[in-house]
Parts: sequence; structure tokens; C-alpha cells
Amino acid sequence: MEGTIFSLIPAILMLVLVLVTRNVLLSLGTGIVAGALLIHDFSIWDSLKEIGIIIYTIFISEGSLNTGNLLLLGFLLLLGIMTAFLQASGGSRAFGEWMIKRVKTRVGAQAMSAVLGIIIFIDDYFNSLAVGQIARPLTDRHKISRAKLAYIIDSTSAPVTVISPISSWGAYIIGIISGLFVANGITDIGPLEAFIKMIPYNLYALGAILLVFLVAYLKMDIGPMKAHEQRAIQTGELLNPKQDRVPGDLTDTFAAHTDGKIYHLLVPIGVLILATVVSMLVTGANASDGNVSIISIFANTNVNLSLFIGGTIAVLTSFVFHGLQRKPKSNAGKIIVEGLKTMLPAIYILLLAWTIGSVIGTLKTGEYLAQIVDNASISPAWLPLLFFLIAGFMALATGTSWGTFGIMLPIAAEVTVITDISMLLPSMAAVLAGSVFGDHCTPISDTTILSSTGAGANHIDHVLTQLPYAILAAVSAGIGYLIIGFTNQVVFPLIATLVIVLAIALILHFLSNTKS
Repeated sequence: MEGTIFSLIPAILMLVLVLVTRNVLLSLGTGIVAGALLIHDFSIWDSLKEIGIIIYTIFISEGSLNTGNLLLLGFLLLLGIMTAFLQASGGSRAFGEWMIKRVKTRVGAQAMSAVLGIIIFIDDYFNSLAVGQIARPLTDRHKISRAKLAYIIDSTSAPVTVISPISSWGAYIIGIISGLFVANGITDIGPLEAFIKMIPYNLYALGAILLVFLVAYLKMDIGPMKAHEQRAIQTGELLNPKQDRVPGDLTDTFAAHTDGKIYHLLVPIGVLILATVVSMLVTGANASDGNVSIISIFANTNVNLSLFIGGTIAVLTSFVFHGLQRKPKSNAGKIIVEGLKTMLPAIYILLLAWTIGSVIGTLKTGEYLAQIVDNASISPAWLPLLFFLIAGFMALATGTSWGTFGIMLPIAAEVTVITDISMLLPSMAAVLAGSVFGDHCTPISDTTILSSTGAGANHIDHVLTQLPYAILAAVSAGIGYLIIGFTNQVVFPLIATLVIVLAIALILHFLSNTKS
């Protein structure tokens, strides 16, 4: 079953169940079981052993603790504790009251959240969780649904980090490009220069960022998002009241302290940002061989360790502030327990996403899709669009942008070097763009899960409400890649893509106003 069309079954089954049942744990679990059965020719005992081994290796790998995964899970728990302290201290409420006097409209609150997503470009995990903590008090006060906030976070985090050379994503991609250029004898352009030149070819990322601002300013609530926004505006309910508590939501758990100050929110978050960035710089510099540069630092930084260090210091800071507050104040033990409990749903989803990702990797789903591209005899003019679509479907099926980069960038380089070297940078950029598109559409992406967590939104609500916007940006980018292929231009395809995004947004805005 490995490396064949049957390897697509678990991913497709999972996605169908997500749409039909809206139960992400059931859908992921079914996909895992189906994949394990395919791996072991429907032997139930061997399939159960396979699943057990995968879960075991999430925590223990090659005889030692899998520190990367454990640190990320630990950071999520720390984030839950910090969120609980921010809520109980009254800091979130005070910040919301302060910001609502300065940002007086729902449009402004959404736009500010998007700007924060662009500014915090160091890492997608860090972006998703930090922006949620900062923006949520403001968006809550303006009755912006959590699904809308999750969309804003997700559609700025990955698109920004994938075009920023000074980020964990940028450093990783530049490292891959460097190896590819050596392997294919490309010496007339350096990997950093190539990455920078690929930015205007990354049509989906740029289109998605533009669309976030258009959605805010044109009040463009389409598909499932419309119901969430209407409920939030009319009733003040930011979440579907029929659903269970979502990660990071402590609205009804604590009565906010009456003596809460803005600094009770801003200082712990500032400490989180500063400590995490400093830790990333230190771990990256220590792990760099030879000359240490900003690129080598971000290529070698330990993101999960840095997040854990930053989270620990931020929690200690919020704990100290809680201790200094005048009575009445909530019991610190209860705050910690409730904070831990809010993160459990996100951790369950993340563990199952890692498990099905391993199953899909064993089935060689990505390699099967890549082989289709490698074996196809297609005109070079179609390559950018083809790589965009294949990378999108691969990221959708496997739930990993980084894995898709690793598989598809070498194929894009090899194919274009042989067929048409002028399509090298557009095709590699199309791989990056397609990977982010697929990442936005799948419920098993780490970034998508953490965007839901950061916003305090129901995960499936986030996936389904973001999907129409992702498709809109992808259609526009697809047309742009066709133009690139047949004209070999840079500026015109980018302008065409952004104009198409703008035109579709204006048409939808006009139709919405006409109906109302």
C-alpha cells in the first residue's frame, strides 16, 4: 500500500469525516486506524502495535526523551497557566477597556490584529500564540467572533514567516535551497539572494495577507464565517454556545480582579516575547558552526526550547503580579489547574495530528504525489501552477508545510534545471505558496491547531471558516502562476493576483450589501 494511490485513503477519509461530523478527534482517530490497517495489510494486532509505537515515539525516541515534542507540549501548558493568570488578575479586562477607547471600531480591531500578525514574524508557532494573547481582549470587547480572530492569526502567521528570511521558516528554506544549488551545480545565484527574489513569486502568501485586510475593511464575512460574526454582533456570543469549552477560553471560569491593570497583561506578554526571542538567538548562535550570522542563528535555533524558556519566565512574572495584588484574589492553585485544563483539548488534537502524520509518512503519501509530478511530461509553462497545486494537496493530506518543502523543493529544482532553468525560482516559490495554502486547509496542521488555540476558537470552526478565504486566495494565485508560466514576468503576475483578490472581494462585498 505504501507509495501507491491507496496511501491517500487515510487523509481523504479524515478530511471527509471532519466535514461531515465536525468532530476532529473522531476524524483523526479514524484516519490513524485506517492508515495503520493499510500499512499492515489489515492485521488488527500489528496495526494496534503500529499505533502504540507511534504514540510511544512521540514521547521517547531512540531510547531518550523526545525533548522537542515535550517542550512544545510543556509550552502549551504554560500558555494555559499564563492565560489563566492574565484573566484572573483583571489584566485582560483592563487592556480591553483601554484599547476599546482607542480602537473604536470592529474594523480597527481586526486590522490591528492583522498588523500584530505581520510584526511578529519570527516563528509561526510563536506568532499564532502571542498574537492571540495580545489581540483577544480587544477583539472580545468589539464582539469579534473567535473564529474570525483565528482566521486573522492563521492567515498572517505562516504567510509572513514563509516570506521572511529572518524567521525559523526562512532559515530552514534557505538551508534547503543551499543544498539544492550545490547538488544541481547552480553557482550564479546564492541561496539568500534566491529566497529574496522568490518573495514576489509567493503569490498565495501575499494574496492571503491582502485578503485579511480586505475582509476587515469590507466586512467580508462569507460562508460559515457569516454565521459566527452575526451571532457575535447580535448576541455577544463569540463561540458557538452548543460546543464544549475550547482551548484557552476562561471567560466564565474566573471573576476578573477589580484591581486589574494594563501592565498585568502587557508585562507578562512582553516578557514572553523578549525571553523567547533572546533564547532563540542564544540557542541558534550556540548551535551555529563557523561564522555566526543572523541566517545561521535562525537556521539552528531551538524554537521549542526557546518557547518553553519564554513561557516559564512569563508564567513566573504573572504569578508574582498575582501575589502582589490586593485581596480579594483567586486561589493560585485553582488558577494553575484551570489553566492546564484549558490546554488539554489542543494537546489531544496535536498528539493525534502527530500520530496521523507519522502514519501518512509511513504510507509515503507525499512521495506518491511527488512521483506523479516527476513522471509527468508537461510543458515548462505549466510547472509553476502544477507545483502550486501538488504542494497544496500534499500539505493538505500530510498536515505539514515543512515536510512538503523538503519533498517538493528538490523535485521542483531538478525538473526545472532539466526542462527550463528560467522556471526555477517561480516553481520553488510556487511550492512554498502551495504548502501554505494546504496548511491553511487541513485540520492536522500544527500552525492551524495553534492558531485555534491562540484565538481560543473551536478548531473545526476555524478550519471551516478559513477555507473559503484560502480558496479565494488560491484561485487568484493559480491564475498568477499561469501568467508567470506563459510570460516569465515577475511584477505583472503579482499585480494581477492582488487585483483579482481585490476584485473578488469587492464583488462579494457588493453582493452582500445588495442582499441586505
